Amino acid sequence: GIKWMSSLEAKFEDTKDKKPTAEKLERLRREKINRFRNQHRISIQGTDLPDPIATFDQLQKEYKIHPKIIENIRASGFQVPTPIQMQAIPVMLHGRELLASAPTGSGKTLAFCIPLLAHLKQPRNKGFRALIISPTRELASQTHRELVKLAEGTGFRVHMIHKAAEAAKKFGPKSSKKF
Repeated sequence: GIKWMSSLEAKFEDTKDKKPTAEKLERLRREKINRFRNQHRISIQGTDLPDPIATFDQLQKEYKIHPKIIENIRASGFQVPTPIQMQAIPVMLHGRELLASAPTGSGKTLAFCIPLLAHLKQPRNKGFRALIISPTRELASQTHRELVKLAEGTGFRVHMIHKAAEAAKKFGPKSSKKF
């Protein structure tokens, strides 16, 4: 027999029978990520980019960041990542290069210090394992202060070297050859 139905019923009937395809699910996921980026005014360029994070807890779940680091982030008063942190942290945790621009006070220091500690994984007695070069002493002090707070209780030793003569005294005369 012939089955009579309205066009609205036909549309409903069509969608009821079809299962979502992998391509459609991926497209919907991409749309959701793009809406999230637009909502937080995150502009990003590149290929095969990691998704932004919405919470610091995601860092522990998805990237296995040391729980003490997450605890230190919370103790510093950060509840939710800022837009620069939402996108920059996953990009750097994936080992990608990054050129980022954000206003003063937007959380750039934390955005690059978290992946730095994550890549180092744990403290080792092998000398200097990471180096951050700052254009001014003031910025170096700020970065040092933030990194000390972030690394507290993890065993990492954070140093600030601003004079070569002091560095030779503190780390020994062979430090320039060693490192």
